[in-house]
Amino acid sequence: QWILDFLNKPKGKKSTTPTGAWTRYRAKFLTNDNISKGARFWRRYDSVLRRAEAEYGVPPEYVVAIIGVETRYGGYMGKHRVIDALATLAFDYPRRSEFFTGELESFLIMSRDEGFDPFVPRGSYAGAMGVPQFMPDSFRIYAVDFDGDGRRDIWHNPVDVIGSVANYFAKKGKWQPGGPVTWPVTGVTAAHEPLIAAGAKPSLDPETLTAAGIRMDPTPPAGSKVSLMDFETHDGMEYWLGMDNFYAIMRYNPRTKYAMAVYQLSEA
Repeated sequence: QWILDFLNKPKGKKSTTPTGAWTRYRAKFLTNDNISKGARFWRRYDSVLRRAEAEYGVPPEYVVAIIGVETRYGGYMGKHRVIDALATLAFDYPRRSEFFTGELESFLIMSRDEGFDPFVPRGSYAGAMGVPQFMPDSFRIYAVDFDGDGRRDIWHNPVDVIGSVANYFAKKGKWQPGGPVTWPVTGVTAAHEPLIAAGAKPSLDPETLTAAGIRMDPTPPAGSKVSLMDFETHDGMEYWLGMDNFYAIMRYNPRTKYAMAVYQLSEA
């Protein structure tokens, strides 16, 4: 019942004054502890991360950062039985019943195909599983047996986790090896709101932003599409340019703050 209560609680009114939402969100993930754990994880699994980059084209820092943002490198994977969470949302949450019914079906098929008891796995309140917090359908499509032991284990096997996250980025996110991700821009005013409202999926010509007085350094590659994004800090608004690879991160979680946290953690 608590899952339904949590999802159905009324949303607060949108503030008309700066709230520092991005500053507070960023602070959850850009911690010294998370950065140092990420560095240790990278050192320990460097050869696996390099192999994943060679196979899927995804740099190690982004794979490591996803794992850090999702579960603090496996420290917080969720404590709820996956089958309970999915059944609750499939049958008692009409707004997204179709989606969660599909995920419940995928979970049952997955448990059959992978040979485990469906009443054992635990995860988030929404049924996300393991170190990378894959939903069951994503597990079936993108999880890989990266160490060749015959099992796709995203709960206990960091090698499979690394390969699975990289495979997800490459196939679902359409990651472009060597491509830019994001960088800050200046000169944005209230008049540019329609450009921000165009959304995070790159759809704008860089020339349009330049003509509107927005300053970009560096200049996006010729022929590329971009997005203009805003982030509310305690000191005012930050504006960033989003490229295809930033949107690739958003295929993991469709929030700009989430993708920016992954990007900045990867840089750290």
